Amino acid sequence: MLIRETRTDANATLFLEGRFDFNSHRDFRGAYDNLLNDPGARTIEINFNRVDYLDSSALGMLLLLREKAEASGKSVTLSGLQGTVKQVLEIANFQRLFTIK
Repeated sequence: MLIRETRTDANATLFLEGRFDFNSHRDFRGAYDNLLNDPGARTIEINFNRVDYLDSSALGMLLLLREKAEASGKSVTLSGLQGTVKQVLEIANFQRLFTIK
């Protein structure tokens, strides 16, 4: 999976591309750890526009990010949901846990 980061003021966006699965764990954690440690980043948006697959480990990674972000006083937003990725997140009721754009 490829991860690209952009920032606008206090909002940081991680654009994900490819398969979001267990093999992505290290890269994803490295990308969001930098944002959690940055006092200027208040909102972390995860953009799924180019993600074509995610599995249960990806769901766990998102839940872990949410937990750590809340502990750091930050919020997490999910965006760009479509196709099977959107269906999986809806079935898992992630709309109850995350703000979805």
